[in-house]
Amino acid sequence: MKGTFKLGKVAGIGLFIHWTFSLLIVFIIFINYQSGYNTIQIIWSVVFILSIFITVVLHELGHALAAKNFGIATKDITLLPIGGLARLERIPEKPSEELIVAFAGPMVNLALAILTGFFITMPENPELLTAQLSGGINAHNFFLNFFIVNIALTVFNLIPAFPMDGGRVLRALLAFKFKRHIATKIAARVGQLLAIGFIVLGFFSNPFLIFIGLFVIMGAQMETEYTESKYILKGYKVRDVLMKQYFAIDANEPIKTAVALLLDGQSKIFLITENNEPVGTLNRDQMIMALSQNGENSPIHSAMNKNLIFLDVETLLEDIFELVYSNKSNLMLVMENNQLIGTLDTENLLEFLLIKEIKPKKTYANQ
Repeated sequence: MKGTFKLGKVAGIGLFIHWTFSLLIVFIIFINYQSGYNTIQIIWSVVFILSIFITVVLHELGHALAAKNFGIATKDITLLPIGGLARLERIPEKPSEELIVAFAGPMVNLALAILTGFFITMPENPELLTAQLSGGINAHNFFLNFFIVNIALTVFNLIPAFPMDGGRVLRALLAFKFKRHIATKIAARVGQLLAIGFIVLGFFSNPFLIFIGLFVIMGAQMETEYTESKYILKGYKVRDVLMKQYFAIDANEPIKTAVALLLDGQSKIFLITENNEPVGTLNRDQMIMALSQNGENSPIHSAMNKNLIFLDVETLLEDIFELVYSNKSNLMLVMENNQLIGTLDTENLLEFLLIKEIKPKKTYANQ
């Protein structure tokens, strides 16, 4: 993800933070200053926010470690102002596995709340609770606030709506009875119905609920389309969608050669070769960058992407759907018996999906 900085590794997983996280800290300081809090109170507020984001990391690690038990690696964890994001190589499709992975995150928050509960004394009534929480974060109510937030995170994440964990839990439970794409559609519709409730409630109370509702509606729709696409691809192989006609350009040719081919046809990504062997790929954005930085006579090898992705012709499309989709601007090379027989890109796969989605209309003969 662009705009991120690496903090290190946790359990072998790269931990990144987005630069906008600093804006959250500045915002917290500003709000506390506007409220008339002193320096000590502001420091406590910042420390509390940092502690919550540590719990977010632990939450995402819960998902990651649970997925690891099923042979699913986690690419990285990124901290954003709105929470954390663990990028799993794939979402487990077996209902039992997805159920465990989805539950793992919220259970971390619940465990932290239970652990914190041993070190706090809960107020006897709502009035005392309000009194303890008033005046901002301080040494006396720090752990009480920590307890409440972790309970809230547990409940919030288990709301049965994509992309929250609760949506995946619901989908996993439904998948014990229905096919995965049907289970996804039902879970998505339940989540979107709840999202409409959030939006309506947001107009009368907290406007932030409107944002959450829209986020859920879009997330649910994306999950539905993604799962439906994988279902349509079921049974098809790379062989069924490979492109046998593709343009290859020598790596020592100038960028203007690639630009001429770009303007002369529909191809936007080219295979780059040297001595008739593939050495890279070149897309439109890389051409434009090379033109702006080094001019039209700069060699193609200085601008190409050298990270080649090879696919076996017999690989099932559903197994490489995530790989193709995450490499939207790359050309993948299709191999058979160690020989290059074609290429595959995201645009071609999407066109294949579009064709397969069209159901033939029934025709009736006149009687």
